[in-house]
Amino acid sequence: MNIKKLRRLYAEDKLQVRKRGGRKRALGTRRPMLAPDRPNERWSLDVVHDAFTDSRRFRVLAVVDDYSRECLALVADISLSGPRVVRELDKFIAFRGRADMNVSDNGTELTSHAIPRSAQETSIEWH
Repeated sequence: MNIKKLRRLYAEDKLQVRKRGGRKRALGTRRPMLAPDRPNERWSLDVVHDAFTDSRRFRVLAVVDDYSRECLALVADISLSGPRVVRELDKFIAFRGRADMNVSDNGTELTSHAIPRSAQETSIEWH
């Protein structure tokens, strides 16, 4: 059945299909980034995931200093929520000092409401 016939049948029966909501987009700046000139100028955050042989999944939060390419932290857990990522970042900041900018992708852990709130409180720019 093609789409035109399907729409005609829906219209005859006065049926409606709800449209799905849009994708949640990350907030932050979208301008090009310059190469960092010193340590703690820019950190990159990413969450990777894998599975054990018994098919249990786990996630790892990786935090890397972009200037020195030093891995600041690897946090492994079964699930990593936005507030958990914020708590771990606060630990890194207490240990090493804060970065001027954090860079991340649009992963679900890094697009929650806790991340922009924390970035605003700590005055860290998020890209």
